[in-house]
Amino acid sequence: MNTLRIIRSANPKGGGVIESVIQSALAIKKLGHTVELLCLDASDSEWLKNTSVKIHAVGPAKGNYGYCPKLNDWLQQHHEEYNHFIIDGLWQYHGLAAHSVLLKNNRQYFVYIHGMLQPWFKVTYPLKHLKKWLYWPWAEYRILRDARQVFFTTDEERLLARESFWLYKCNEKIMPIGTSAEIGDKDSQVSEFKNEFPNLNNKKYLLYLGRIHPIKGIDILIKSFAAQQGLLSDMQLVIAGPDQVGWQAELEQLAISLGVADKITWTGMLSGDIKWGAYHCADAFVLPSHTESFGIVVAEALSCRLPVLISNKVNIWREIEADYAGLVADDTLAGCGQLIAQWQDLSQIEKEAMGKQARQCFLNHFEINQAVESLVRALSG
Repeated sequence: MNTLRIIRSANPKGGGVIESVIQSALAIKKLGHTVELLCLDASDSEWLKNTSVKIHAVGPAKGNYGYCPKLNDWLQQHHEEYNHFIIDGLWQYHGLAAHSVLLKNNRQYFVYIHGMLQPWFKVTYPLKHLKKWLYWPWAEYRILRDARQVFFTTDEERLLARESFWLYKCNEKIMPIGTSAEIGDKDSQVSEFKNEFPNLNNKKYLLYLGRIHPIKGIDILIKSFAAQQGLLSDMQLVIAGPDQVGWQAELEQLAISLGVADKITWTGMLSGDIKWGAYHCADAFVLPSHTESFGIVVAEALSCRLPVLISNKVNIWREIEADYAGLVADDTLAGCGQLIAQWQDLSQIEKEAMGKQARQCFLNHFEINQAVESLVRALSG
């Protein structure tokens, strides 16, 4: 079985989507199948060097929408080489182009939503939503309507997607994505992280790891962290991730104004062993996101026996809560403060028990091999 996944970009700074696609491709390879990627990046992009998955880059694309007619030409020339096609994500030219070429050639395709139909966007950015609505009927609606199946990572994501646009029709399918467990040597990973950030040696810290973007609720995390300083006198906050929209400077000023700038470490994007070291050294993982279709980083934290403090807008929160693998609250200032206060109130024995449950929760629900076996069955069915 040879599958082509069509995605806007393979840049790892894009966050969990490309990470899940790469990990899924590697896991499927172990089952004897092949997955290749088609993206709109320039062929000489730095992140395409020494990739573990074969990637066809036909860009550079133009503008935020990613207009790239070379994609149509490439797909028209090569579509017969593949058994199955998956469009990853919405609102970009790659989906429209793939829909046009594949339907013209009577080729079926699947779509992974990746959280891009969450009603939070409609409430928070009403003007952007209006712009999308003008675009929806003749593009994204048809892409979903004509897909063989549309994949949602959780039932919660599927139900929320129905609230985004009243014109909505697709063949829905729940398809978890999963992630790989911790890899490498823990001791060397811890050493590498400590060497890179010596200011954190022998200090407890809460870890946020992901894109620096308003959707992630980092502003309320900083405010809650500052408000809880009576409880957190010995605790640091580590914010790790790429500054995707130029928000970090504003957040740093917020931390200064609240008097906690000296207790926050901004690491930039972490990857490889140093990323795993950050997980292993943390006291707990925190993600007060306003919307999250799955949360690859949450699953990664769980695999490292790290309890997670998350909002109930992270769509895997029910599994976390049911397995006592972390704490869950609203994606508000009060909710985030509640998460931190409850965590501090736990005894060390309770925290260690939650860490054991975190690992078991990962194995029960989010280990990637289970997810890719389900994906292979769906593609072949």
